[in-house]
Amino acid sequence: MSNTRLSVRLSRLLNMIPYFIANPGISAAEAAADLGVTTKQLMSDLNQLWMCGLPGYGPGDLIDLSFSEESIEVTFSAGIDRPLRLTSTEATALLVALRSIVEMPGMVDPTAAHAAIAKIESAIVGGGAQISEPRDSRMPPAEAPAVAEVRSALARQRALRLVYYSASRDVVSERIVDPIRIVLVDNNSYLQAWCRQAEGVRLFRFDRIEAATELDEPARPPSHATEAAAALDLFQDDPAVPLARLRIHPDYGWVLDQYPMNRLAVHPDGSLDVTMRFATLDWMARLLLGFGAGVTVLGPPELVAAVRERSDAALAVYAEAGFEIR
Repeated sequence: MSNTRLSVRLSRLLNMIPYFIANPGISAAEAAADLGVTTKQLMSDLNQLWMCGLPGYGPGDLIDLSFSEESIEVTFSAGIDRPLRLTSTEATALLVALRSIVEMPGMVDPTAAHAAIAKIESAIVGGGAQISEPRDSRMPPAEAPAVAEVRSALARQRALRLVYYSASRDVVSERIVDPIRIVLVDNNSYLQAWCRQAEGVRLFRFDRIEAATELDEPARPPSHATEAAAALDLFQDDPAVPLARLRIHPDYGWVLDQYPMNRLAVHPDGSLDVTMRFATLDWMARLLLGFGAGVTVLGPPELVAAVRERSDAALAVYAEAGFEIR
């Protein structure tokens, strides 16, 4: 396992104990959705936590949990819930991160984020002491109504009606979606959701959501959509995850609205060079074949070969069936 993946998992494990203390008895499915992992990964993490604790590593030292897929509860935290103390360097780094993420619509509750910023600033003023109540009582900037509505629907697991502007097609459309999670891609925040109109998982950039209405019906994204979203983990820029290099035909600019791609260059004819991380070669090859001539694979070589092999196999099937290929 790469150092990047280990650090991501460590951060998740450290967050789990306070999370489960704050949400006693929560089900594995609910917790997995909140933490952005699959239920299988969550149960693996819980088994790992069960063997962690304080030096000595005997009874009374190890973290203890009572957990099943129906209910999870921390029975001994090994001190992880003690008040946090930060060095000035740690506090400064945390402040920079918080101030960056609070500017991304939808990523966090701005009221809670500003309260945390004020607490950390108070701790720095106190010389790196225990984080206390904030001294700054200023009200944080108001959250845009559409952003607040999306976060509320996601938390309550409700469907949404969106009025959305697609920059690539220069059109505004209305659609009903089933929210899955909020993600950060290339310094923009997105709602990842199952679009009932397109019958597929789509990304909706927050600054292009013109209006959002929480519906009085539960969100029901298909299980294969949520599992694929978690398994792909597209939004961790992990160098261990393969990176595809693609050229998007001018008429296929809409692809950038639906998949997390990073732009590299724009050519005079309007075509775009982009990158996109992917979990498996097989999945990525099938996805690209679905775009036909609209997307050209530039690399890596193994992806180019996989797409060519699948294309040749498909053409051979058509030829055997007597169809003329032009």
